[in-house]
Amino acid sequence: MKNLMNSCVLILALTGITCCLSGCDREVSHTEKTTVKDDGTVKHKETTIKQAPDGTVTKEESTTNVKPVPPP
Repeated sequence: MKNLMNSCVLILALTGITCCLSGCDREVSHTEKTTVKDDGTVKHKETTIKQAPDGTVTKEESTTNVKPVPPP
């Protein structure tokens, strides 16, 4: 158990140091849109635009469709 705790503390410390040394991505834009259709289907679209410290811009899109379960 003690080894597990020490490993977790070490991983968290290294993650923080790595983020500080390499720089973190800056979130430029974040949008979310949720629409509900007549049949009850819910569509959720999420778009995030990030800029890396070297100036590279990346766009991440995520779309989720949820259909309602018909009653038994």
